[in-house]
Amino acid sequence: MSNSSMNANKIINFYKKRYIFFAISLTIMLAGIIGIIINGVQLDIQFKGGALLKYNYTGEVSDGTAADIATDILNRPVTTNITSDLATGEKRLIINIAGNYGLDAKDQQKLDDALKAEYPNVGLTLSESSMVEPFFGQKFLQKGITAILLSAILVMCYVWFRFSRIGGLSAGVMALIALVHDVFVVFFTCVIFQIPIGDSFVAVALGIIGYSINDTIVIYDRIRENSVSYSNLPVDEVTNLSISQSMTRSINTNIAVLISVSLIYILAHLNSIDSIQSFALPMAVGSISGCYSTICIAGPLWVMWRKKKEAKAALQH
Repeated sequence: MSNSSMNANKIINFYKKRYIFFAISLTIMLAGIIGIIINGVQLDIQFKGGALLKYNYTGEVSDGTAADIATDILNRPVTTNITSDLATGEKRLIINIAGNYGLDAKDQQKLDDALKAEYPNVGLTLSESSMVEPFFGQKFLQKGITAILLSAILVMCYVWFRFSRIGGLSAGVMALIALVHDVFVVFFTCVIFQIPIGDSFVAVALGIIGYSINDTIVIYDRIRENSVSYSNLPVDEVTNLSISQSMTRSINTNIAVLISVSLIYILAHLNSIDSIQSFALPMAVGSISGCYSTICIAGPLWVMWRKKKEAKAALQH
């Protein structure tokens, strides 16, 4: 590539604006921490154990009254919420029953009878019943976290090996930081929108790790090529050029993913498919974060590492 072709590219100085990008990320993390303080972290029944009951009905039901009835009968912490299917008009009462054990058939029948006695004219019918023991829930949570950590570490090792010519360790570590950033954004999205942390979160986190590292590898590959073509340029200018050349591709890919996931979320919302909604919304936000961290976080952080290493080498000579 010639100098004239380099000048033809509109180069954005990402390295110079790095502290703005870092401040944006820190603000997002702070918002997430505030969300935890206000809302707490809701674990799905798959992770905390207990029982989940879903009733279909038509008419009007008070979720607060239903929660009081369940609490009185079961003597356990209960949370409820109501969703509706816009296509059919059918409504759904969801009852989450926390505890160190499931719900036996006798207690479930008592609750069923009490709810139907309170609301005899709404056609209340039990559509789904799930029971999870806390031991299995905690085991599943531990394995989910292990899978996320292991995949992130393996990705870092791969980048370390693949891009040894441009400082493999630094490239791998900064890619790992960007991945951790994206996983936290997905986690805080669940906290802020009060989406229970369950198997959907694990699936989204693993998906975002794969999606985000793909863009990061594209940029690192361009940096490796431009380091040879423009060996006379400092590392920050080579990185700015490489990111600018790859940015359009990353943004276009992200837009395509965002449109697809948004359509999935809208259809799931219209049809009250909670499991799909809890996957699609964090995935949409995570795809945006993956594009952002690749362009604005991984590259500038890598340049900072390289410049610090060059300055240290210069002092030793």
